[in-house]
Amino acid sequence: MSNAALLVLAMLLDAALGEPAWLWSRLPHPAVLMGRVVGALDRDLNRGEARRLKGVLTLLVLMGGAIALGLLLARLGPVVEVLAAAILLAQRSLVEHVAAVASGLRRSLAEGRRAVAMIVSRDTGAIGEAEVARAALESAAENLSDGVIAPAFWFLVAGLPGLLLYKAVNTADSMIGYRNARYEEFGWASARMDDLLNLVPARLTCLMIALPAGVRDWRGIFTDAGRHRSPNAGWPEAAMSRALGVALAGPRSYDGEMRELPWVNGAGRRAIGADDIDAGVLLLWRSWRIALIFCTLVASLALLMPFD
Repeated sequence: MSNAALLVLAMLLDAALGEPAWLWSRLPHPAVLMGRVVGALDRDLNRGEARRLKGVLTLLVLMGGAIALGLLLARLGPVVEVLAAAILLAQRSLVEHVAAVASGLRRSLAEGRRAVAMIVSRDTGAIGEAEVARAALESAAENLSDGVIAPAFWFLVAGLPGLLLYKAVNTADSMIGYRNARYEEFGWASARMDDLLNLVPARLTCLMIALPAGVRDWRGIFTDAGRHRSPNAGWPEAAMSRALGVALAGPRSYDGEMRELPWVNGAGRRAIGADDIDAGVLLLWRSWRIALIFCTLVASLALLMPFD
């Protein structure tokens, strides 16, 4: 079977089942195992001199191990490939977590804060309803890119080894890719590689959100994406904000420190709430369907015109 056909099955399986609690309460999720490996390398190597070089070696170990594991699992057959890919895609899980914020907000502001704290790293204890909704929508846009579209893209390009390589790098970036005293040097290579691997998927995600919604403000999207603190996250956020007509990003607090970050689509509505989160969830599913249709077409072409 082609990578596209395997990916179609994996996407459908993930959308249907998500991450069953009964399974992952008994077994460690592969992402958790990746995190443990990154944590061990961090503890052992992130000390002393030449931390940037050690960070490069850490990245090479992670990438080499991911490729080797992917090749091994791929040899076990298409069923294993589909199951592994479905586990590492996150569409259903993303939708459930974002939708939970809307449900929480409808019960109370405190419930909304608790729900959004599960998916963002900013301080949430004192934020208002609009800030909760903005945080949920920003997380939805960014995680659609790096939790769904990017893994699918790299599976389509390079099969299970490509998907595992991407997830290993993305996990490393989420753990050690920070610009602070501890990780500025050691996490540099992982952060830069994550930026590179997300370069195309982030822009594809932007198109998948914006084009069906009839967004025409491409100059604004380019401007907002260029001002974003991330070279990639700004693209889906800029598209999501314009598709919904809302303002995203802006000032927020991390670890008690207020940061004056620029607005994304600053002219959009700022008084937003649960209904806007629901609309964002619909955009997540619409983008997923576009990706599924595209992969189905590619799989059909591969079936009709097989390459030797």
